[in-house]
Amino acid sequence: MKNLIIVVFVIFAQFLNAQNVYMTKVEKTHENTDKFLYKINGEEKDAEYLGEIEVQGYSKNDVNVFSLIYKKAKEIGANTFSLKAFENVDGSPLDFNPANYRFNLYYLSEEKLTDQTGNLYLFASSDKDQKISINKKDYILSPRTYLVLKTVPGEIYTISTKKLLGSTIKLQPKSGEKNQYFQISATKIKSDDTGIGGLNLKSGDIIGLEKSYAEFLSVIYVNHEQSN
Repeated sequence: MKNLIIVVFVIFAQFLNAQNVYMTKVEKTHENTDKFLYKINGEEKDAEYLGEIEVQGYSKNDVNVFSLIYKKAKEIGANTFSLKAFENVDGSPLDFNPANYRFNLYYLSEEKLTDQTGNLYLFASSDKDQKISINKKDYILSPRTYLVLKTVPGEIYTISTKKLLGSTIKLQPKSGEKNQYFQISATKIKSDDTGIGGLNLKSGDIIGLEKSYAEFLSVIYVNHEQSN
């Protein structure tokens, strides 16, 4: 009986943590070989709407979730997305729920994407507070939050995880340099075979993120400034 209760509990826990990704609407498809899936904000007027995707259930494994979203988006030729908020009865948007959200999917030619430069994004992990130091200024990032810094060209930025055997990296952005994205994590993250959601640079527990995955995190995570 005791073993049965344990099995039922494990199955129930897995059910609660299960996350499914559904293509809930397909308006049209678009032929393209673009490997990216970028967030758009304001460019929708120039984009071709393709469909809608919905995520149901909560998961701490954001890499796997994004991989599922990416694969389904590419089935209809999407290369961009935007958050589609659920609404209250009065039409006002509901607060973001990491256990249930949806994206509009689009095709937008790359030259029409707004060029994003001069920002440094630092993401916490999905389940632990992260202590970091940036040029000797200390921060504590709560789980599923991120910090954005507007960088000054030529200035050196020293980022440290403030651990005895932790990591430190130094960055010196150039004028007009594209945004840079890193995640501070005590756990290993493995890229899947899509190459999306993978790693560009790793120094211990400071991980350089591919832009598509980082922009996905910027939607499902909370800005550190807004969380305080």
